[in-house]
Amino acid sequence: MKKSINVLVIDDSESIINKTKKYFSSHAVINIVNTFENGKEGLEYILNNQDSYDMLVMDILMPEVDGITILETMKEKNIKKKIIILSSYKNETTIRMLNKFDVDYYMIKPLDEKVLEKRIMEVINPEEESETKDSKVEIEISKLLHSLGIPSHIRGYQYIRESVYMMYENPDMIGGITKSIYPEIAIRFDTTASRVERAIRHAIEVSWSRGDYELMEELFGHSVDYDRSKPTNSEFIATLADNLRLKKQLIAS
Repeated sequence: MKKSINVLVIDDSESIINKTKKYFSSHAVINIVNTFENGKEGLEYILNNQDSYDMLVMDILMPEVDGITILETMKEKNIKKKIIILSSYKNETTIRMLNKFDVDYYMIKPLDEKVLEKRIMEVINPEEESETKDSKVEIEISKLLHSLGIPSHIRGYQYIRESVYMMYENPDMIGGITKSIYPEIAIRFDTTASRVERAIRHAIEVSWSRGDYELMEELFGHSVDYDRSKPTNSEFIATLADNLRLKKQLIAS
């Protein structure tokens, strides 16, 4: 039986607090030990109840005490906990500031409880999650990228591979690549969302000059017939993710 994961949630949204408590109310592993809608009250709990929680899920903008102040205080007091930031705030300066702290993951609102559940499990048990993660999908993504002529040593390769897997897991991200995927990738690789976007764009340009033309035509259809025009980052990632989902459905049937 897995050890219980005790999670503290600090967010000024009453809706998110209620949804989180409801979703995890009967969870076999994840236990919401306490919730606060006020940063000051949350910080007091953090300082005075260090043995009661394993992970902090927290917003950045909150009343009285903001998330950055909480992170600064935890660092000053040497309080080391797993941390997931859940926020609608996408300013790159703030994202770079978070890299100074021991933040394990950065999620963009609106909240998807299933995705939060997966991220909590991944952060707490990275080795176990890497074993249960769909390795076949990761292998297929790598094969696709190599066939499309993207060399594995360039940054855009890694960013695309992560982005495709994220969109494969959560198709709803298709309309939020700039708001959701780029910031998450930036946090994972300690960079900025704009650099992630540029690196992906560069990787696609490399692909279009050296990739398997027949595969491109198969994946992107008429997009490669007219002057080999390149798809946007979003189109490229979404197409690969959709292709992987279709393959899985065909195998299952």
